[in-house]
Parts: sequence; C-alpha cells; structure tokens
Amino acid sequence: LAMLALSKDNCTVFRANAGKFRSMDGKRIVQGLPVGHFDLYGFKHEGGKVFYIEMKTKTGKARDSQVRFHEMLSRWGIIHGIARSPEDALKIVDEELVGYGFQKEKDKEL
Repeated sequence: LAMLALSKDNCTVFRANAGKFRSMDGKRIVQGLPVGHFDLYGFKHEGGKVFYIEMKTKTGKARDSQVRFHEMLSRWGIIHGIARSPEDALKIVDEELVGYGFQKEKDKEL
C-alpha cells in the first residue's frame, strides 16, 4: 500500500527484496543488496531527491544492520525513515525527513 501511495504522490518506488528466503522449489536464496538495506527506495519526480523507507508493523523493531544503514543515510542527509503505514511513508517523503521513526526506536530502549 505504501508503494501505491508514493507512486500516486509523484514518486518512482522500487521494492528491495533483500535478505534470505527460499524459492518455491526450496532452494535458499540470498539477495545481493547491502545488509540492512530498507524495504523501499525511490525518488521524487520533482527535484529528483532519493528516499529509503523501512516498512514495519506497529510493533516491529529495526535490526542492528538497519540502524547502521540509517546512520549512514543520516550522515549524508538522505530522506529516510521507518514507516508503519502508507501515511508515514508519505510524511517521510513529502516532508523530506531524515531518520523518521529511529529516535522513537532508541527511546523505547531507555
């Protein structure tokens, strides 16, 4: 749903099928994206700014590798964050937020 919402919001969006999974015939497959790469990435049609979105459930938590990916994106000021709904994804991209949702993750640990 987030991909559809972002596409309707003048963005091009790609789904990163990263990680390990089994094919239909049971073979183990490892995708070649960097460890911690977020679920969605793309660019805004107006201005061409790149964004990365990590989709999580209401209670889902970022893995250590995703936190490291977030830290790298933050150093470069890249639009990114954790989205728990299509509305979160739109907020991150439309407002060009850097690290949305990661501070909340850190606060939960304290």
